[in-house]
Amino acid sequence: MMVPSFFYKDASDVLLMLVQETKKRPPQINQNKPVMASSSQKQPSMLFLACVLLMLVPELPCLASSRSSSPVALAGAGNRTGNEEAEALLAWKATLDRQSRHALSSWNGSNPCSWRGIDCDPLGSIASLELSDSAMHGTLHHLNFSRLPNLVTLKLSNNSLFGNIPPSMASLAKLTHLDLSRNNLSGSIPTQLGSWKSLQVLEFSRNKLSGPIPQEIGNLTSLSTLALVENDFSGSIPDSIGKLGNLAILLLDENNFSGSIPSSIGNLSKLNELSIRVNNLVGFLPTGLNNLTFLTLLRLSYNDFVGQLPQEICSSQALVNFTALNNHFTGPIPRSLKNCSSLHRLRLQNNSLTGNITDALGVYPNLDYLELSNNELYGVLPPTLVECRNLTSLLISNNRISGTIPPQLGNMNKLGKLDLSSNDIVGEIPKDLGKLKLLLELSLDCNHLEGHIPQELGALSRLQKLKIAGNNLSGSIPTELKECSNLEFLNLSGNNLENSIPVEIGNLWSLQVLDLSQNLLTGVIPRQLQRLHRLEILNLSHNQLSGSIESTFDDMVSLTFINISFNELEGPLPNIPAFRNATIEVVRGNKGLCGVFACLDPCTAKMSKGKNKTKKLLLIVIPTLGCLLSLLLIVGASSTVCRRVRKTGPSSNNGSSENLWGVWSFDGRMVYESIIEATEEFDAKYCIGVGGHGSVYKAQLQTGEIVAVKKLKEAPDVEMASREAFGREIHVLTKTRHRNIIKLYGFCLSSRHSFLVYEFLEPGSLKDVLNNEGRITAFDWNKRLNVVKGLVYALSYMHHECSPPIIHRDITSKNILLDEEYEVHVSDFGTAKVLEPYASNWTSFAGTFGYSAPELAYTMEVKEKCDVYSFGVVTLEVIMGRHPGDLLSSLAFSSSSSSSNSTASRWPLKQVLDQRIPHPEHDVLGRVAFIVKMAFSCLSAKPEYRPSMQQVSQAISARSSIMISVSEDTKLEELVNLGCFPY
Repeated sequence: MMVPSFFYKDASDVLLMLVQETKKRPPQINQNKPVMASSSQKQPSMLFLACVLLMLVPELPCLASSRSSSPVALAGAGNRTGNEEAEALLAWKATLDRQSRHALSSWNGSNPCSWRGIDCDPLGSIASLELSDSAMHGTLHHLNFSRLPNLVTLKLSNNSLFGNIPPSMASLAKLTHLDLSRNNLSGSIPTQLGSWKSLQVLEFSRNKLSGPIPQEIGNLTSLSTLALVENDFSGSIPDSIGKLGNLAILLLDENNFSGSIPSSIGNLSKLNELSIRVNNLVGFLPTGLNNLTFLTLLRLSYNDFVGQLPQEICSSQALVNFTALNNHFTGPIPRSLKNCSSLHRLRLQNNSLTGNITDALGVYPNLDYLELSNNELYGVLPPTLVECRNLTSLLISNNRISGTIPPQLGNMNKLGKLDLSSNDIVGEIPKDLGKLKLLLELSLDCNHLEGHIPQELGALSRLQKLKIAGNNLSGSIPTELKECSNLEFLNLSGNNLENSIPVEIGNLWSLQVLDLSQNLLTGVIPRQLQRLHRLEILNLSHNQLSGSIESTFDDMVSLTFINISFNELEGPLPNIPAFRNATIEVVRGNKGLCGVFACLDPCTAKMSKGKNKTKKLLLIVIPTLGCLLSLLLIVGASSTVCRRVRKTGPSSNNGSSENLWGVWSFDGRMVYESIIEATEEFDAKYCIGVGGHGSVYKAQLQTGEIVAVKKLKEAPDVEMASREAFGREIHVLTKTRHRNIIKLYGFCLSSRHSFLVYEFLEPGSLKDVLNNEGRITAFDWNKRLNVVKGLVYALSYMHHECSPPIIHRDITSKNILLDEEYEVHVSDFGTAKVLEPYASNWTSFAGTFGYSAPELAYTMEVKEKCDVYSFGVVTLEVIMGRHPGDLLSSLAFSSSSSSSNSTASRWPLKQVLDQRIPHPEHDVLGRVAFIVKMAFSCLSAKPEYRPSMQQVSQAISARSSIMISVSEDTKLEELVNLGCFPY
C-alpha cells in the first residue's frame, strides 16, 4: 500500500499520542471475563490503533527501527535520548559556580523532564530550556548542544553568562526561539547561525558582543524578531538583512554600526518596529523606508543622518512612536505626519528642520510627547495643538516661533511640561495656563513677552520649574506664587520687574535655585528668605535692593552660591559659607558692604551700628570711577538677557571706510564712542585679561549693557599676526550660532583702534575658577559635569554641524569662559582653522603646550582629533582641579615603552579627584567615572583611536551610558577597560 509522504508526519503525531495514552491507561484485564470493550467505548483500543498505524506505515523513520517496531521499543529509544540529554545538562551544571548549582538543585536523576526550567516533548526529549533570571554564572562552552537535538526554545536571559557564543550551537536545527540577552557574552556572532533555518526569535541584547553582523543572517528566513541592542557590534548593517521577509521587529540600538542603512531594508514589508538609535550611521535614509507601511515604531536618534526625513512614513496611519533627534536632518517635517492620528510619541529635536510649523502639525488624539526643540521652524503655534488633549510634554524651544501663546493651551489638562523658550513669541503670558493643574515645568524664557506675570500661575501647585527669564515683563512678582509649594527652580531674571521681593517667596520650602537678577527690584531683601533651607543658588544682582543683609541669610545652610552685586546694599556680610567662599565679583557695586570676606574692608563697630556717617560716605567714594559709572548706569538699565541677535548692515560713519562696525542692534559710531568713553580709552584699570594677540577690557555702555572688548596689540612686530588672528576670529564667530560658544556682538577695524566686542561673562575662565580657592567649593561635581557637557556640545557643533568644519586648535581651561550658572562659552578663536574643501590643512604650530595633541610634534596637519585630545586634557583638569601633567607624562611613557600599564593607570579613582571638595557619591560618582573614562579614550596617542566629538556627544546624551558602577578604589586601568563608552 502506498502512503503519501505528507501522511508520515500526521501519522507519527497520532501514533505518539496513542502510545502516550496507552502508557497512561493500560488495559484492565479481568481473569474471569473475556477482554472486550465497554459499552461506552465502541472504538478500537488505543494499542490496537497504534498497531494498525505501524502496519500501514512501517517505514516511519523516527518511530520504527530495524530491530523492533513495537511501542515498547519506541519508548526505549526515547529513554536513551533522555539519558544523553540529562548527562549533557549535568556535565554543564558541574562547570557552573556554587550559587548556580544551588539554583539547579532539582537537576538530579535521569529524568530531566521534571527538572527546573525544562519542558519535554511527548517522546520525553527536551524541547525547552528556560532559565532566565536564575543568576547563572559560567560559559556555554561546556554544554554539549549536539545532545539536545530536539531543543526548540532556549532562554537564558538576565544571567551572568560570559565567554563566546559557541559555534556548536549550530547543531540546534529545530531551534525557533533563542534568547541570550542581558548577559556578559563577548566575541562575535558565529557565521554558523545561518543553519538555524527554523529560528523565529533571536535576542542577543545587552551583552558585550562585537564585530559585524554576519551576512549569513539573511538565511534565517523564518525570523520575525532580531534584537541586538546595547552591544559593541560594528561595521555596516548587511544587505542580506533585506532577505528576512518575515521580520517584524529589528532592534539594533546602542552599538557602533557605521555606514548607511542598506536600501534592501525597504524589502521588509512586514516590519513593525525598526530601532537603530545611538550608532554611527551616516548618509541619507533609503527611500524604501516609505514602503514600510506597517511600521508602528521608528527610532533613528543619535546618528549622523543627513537629508530629509521619509515624507510618507505614516501614510498608512500605523506609526505610533517616531524619534529622530540628534541628527542632521534638514527640510520639512514629513507631510504624512500631519494626518498621522495614530502617533503617541514624536521627537525630532536637535536637527536642522525647516518650514512653517503651522502647516506641519495636525490633530493627534493619542499623542503623549512632542518635542521639536533646536530646529529652524517658524510660524505661529498651530491651533490644532490645543486639541491634543492627551499631551503630557510640549517642547518646542529654540526655534523661530512667532505670534502669541494660545490661551487654549490651558485646556490641555494632562500637560506636565511646556517649553517654548528661545523663540520670538510676543504678547502676554495667558492666565489660562494657571488651569494646567498637572504642570511640572514651565519654560517661556528668552522671548519677547510683555505685561505682568499672571497671578493665576500660583494655582500650579505641582510646578517644580518656572523659567520666564529674558523677556520684557513688568509689574510686581505676584505673591500668589507662594502656593507653588513644590517649586524647586524659579528664574525671573532679565525682565523689568519692579517693587520689592514678596515676603511670601519664603514659603517656597522646596526652592533650590532662585534668580531675580537684572530687574528693577527695590526695597530690602526680606528676612523670610532664610526659611528656604534647601536653597543652593541665589542671584539678586543688578537690581536696586537696599538695606542691611547681616541677619537675612543666617539660617541658609544649604546656600553654596550667592550674587548680590550691583545693588544698594550695606553693612556686614553674614558669616555663612556662601559668603566666606565668595569673591569680590558677587558683592561689588553696592553702597557700603563690609566684612572679612570677598576682599571687602573690615567692619568697625561704628560702621556695623550705622553711627559713623563719614565712613559710610567714604565707602561710596572709595570705589573706582568705573564702578561708580557702572552703578549709575545700571539703575536705569533695561537688561536684555538671552535676547536673540539680529544682523544689520554696518554703519557707514558718514562715508568713512575706517568705521567697519559689524555690531548687531547697535549704531556703529555710538558704540565705538561708548566703548572709548567707558574704558577711558582703554585705561589699564579696566583690563581684565591679557592674551597673545591683545588685551581684554570690561566696558559698560551707555545703555547699561556690559561687554568684553578685546583690543588688538599694535606693536609693529606683532601687528600682522594680531590682524590675522583678528580676521580668523571674526570669520569663525560670524559663522557660528551655539549657546556654548562666545557671542560676538561686533568689531571695529580702524587706524586708531581695532577691537572685538563680546558678551561679558562675570565669573571668568575655567582656569580662574579652578585656581580660586575661595570659589572652588561652589564648583561642585554636578557643575563640573555640566561644564564638560557644554564643552562637548560646542566642539561637536564646530566639528560636525558647521560646514566646512571648524577646528579651534587651542582648547585650554583659559579659553573656556563660564557664566554665572557655570555654563560653558568657548572663546578665543584667533588660532582657529576652517577646513575648507580641497584646501591645504597644513599650517604652522598653534596652540598651548600641555594641551596640544602629541602628533603635532611631527606633523602640522590640522584635524578634528587635535581638538579631541585637548578636550581630554581639559576634562581631566576639571575632574582633578589642576592640569593633569603628571598623569599625561605617565601615559606618554607607557605608550612609548614596553610596559603595558603605566604607574598612573594603577592609581585608584579617588586619587585623581579634586581633593578640595567632598568626593562624589552614588550616582554622581558613577557619572564622574564615566567622564574620566571618556577623557582617557580622547587621550589616545594615536588619533585614529580617539572618538569623534560627535561620538562623545552621543555617549553623554544617552542616559543609559553616563554612569558606571564603581567605587572610589577602582583603579584607572580597570575603569579604562570597562566597556561602557560606545564609540
